[in-house]
Amino acid sequence: MYEQAEIDKLKLLTGEKNEELLSLLLDEAEAFVLAYTNRTRLVPGLKKPVRDLAVIALNRMGTEGETGRSEAGESYSFNDAPKQIYDTMNRYRLARVGGHAHEKKQG
Repeated sequence: MYEQAEIDKLKLLTGEKNEELLSLLLDEAEAFVLAYTNRTRLVPGLKKPVRDLAVIALNRMGTEGETGRSEAGESYSFNDAPKQIYDTMNRYRLARVGGHAHEKKQG
């Protein structure tokens, strides 16, 4: 299960009360961020992008696979994560050299 403090933040942001669902969304968002940044552990600067991606995933539940929708005269389009999330992740992205990303050891 994900850190309770992060689940509580997500509950405040979304109004969702299902902690198991929020924990799952945070886990999946963290896995995406770690894979994207070539890291094995989350650094403090990446906590907000994880939370933001979890909020996006929660808001998109039930619309998986859609690229857009029109309802009551309003049109919505579904893009990948907003550019500012990728901009933040890019600051923490490790380059791969010889097939390996070299991450500073925590000590």
